[in-house]
Amino acid sequence: MRKLSKLMSLVLIVVITLGLASACSLLESVISGNENPTAKPSDTKGNNDNNNSEIVNIPDNSVSVVHAPAIPIVLVPEAPGVKTEENEKAIIDYSNTADGYIMIKWLTETTNQLRVLITGPSETQYTYTILPNGIFNVFPLSDGNGKYEINVVEQTEGDRYALALNLKLDVVLKDEFAPFLRPNQFVNFTENSDVVIKASELVAGKSTFPEKIAAVYDFVVNNIAYDVDFANAVVAGQHKGYVPDVDTVLARRQGICFDYAALMTAMLRSQGIPTKLVIGYAGEVRHAWISVFSEETGWVDQAVFFDGESWTLMDPTFASTANNTAALHEFIGDGSNYTVLYLH
Repeated sequence: MRKLSKLMSLVLIVVITLGLASACSLLESVISGNENPTAKPSDTKGNNDNNNSEIVNIPDNSVSVVHAPAIPIVLVPEAPGVKTEENEKAIIDYSNTADGYIMIKWLTETTNQLRVLITGPSETQYTYTILPNGIFNVFPLSDGNGKYEINVVEQTEGDRYALALNLKLDVVLKDEFAPFLRPNQFVNFTENSDVVIKASELVAGKSTFPEKIAAVYDFVVNNIAYDVDFANAVVAGQHKGYVPDVDTVLARRQGICFDYAALMTAMLRSQGIPTKLVIGYAGEVRHAWISVFSEETGWVDQAVFFDGESWTLMDPTFASTANNTAALHEFIGDGSNYTVLYLH
């Protein structure tokens, strides 16, 4: 009977995982204009000499900390212009690298796709979309302290891109939490965002770290439904380069794994709680989840809730979809089932 029970638990995990595969493996195409780990510039000699050099192919289908108050702590990114690199096409404001981010603005009118490739000390390459809307885009320096190379590229034809602007940086963060406390392109919120207001309501009267995390977590897993139709549309290529709008997710009360993770990350960051939006694999399925920081335990990288004794991996999508089944909790709680690719 024990073997049969174990087998049934395994079968349940497989069924649930496969059921989410069309939704979470969609991150292959969802973040496709935004993640392409193999693309590397072929030439980065300088800022102006390479404006027309084709450097990379980017396929279209790839791309106190704990005791936060119940009022928003939104650290608003700024582009003060103290330190910049620019030419006629783009400007990189790197005045706030110590706070874990840079800001980039495209300066000319274009219908071409625009990307920024950020490579840090781990040599992991992060690829983001730059919106040509005349305003600064925020991008995190998720790789910690060390040397970074920033390449702004513009589409020339198909999946071929040319270097528009290049910058090399030595980054020293104020602290390890800096990149994971602020809004960025994937976790986009302001002081007036609905998610910030909702988070303040949820944690009102809560004084401890576990209480605040639990309040936000319980709300997300119990009130946000998995959007199968949207997931299938993304898999079909109808939403290439999709990036969550956390206020829209909150209003619709529906989303995919990327939405769940972005929503909870925004809520927790708005309360001053360091939170990582993590993209990687759950088993063989492309997936997104979160990790949070506790002064008592450090980064909580492996589980779903605090039971009074230990933390488990903060994976709101699986917990919500599985209706909190014991077998799924066992899967989530086993950190070996998760492979981290990117932190945002």
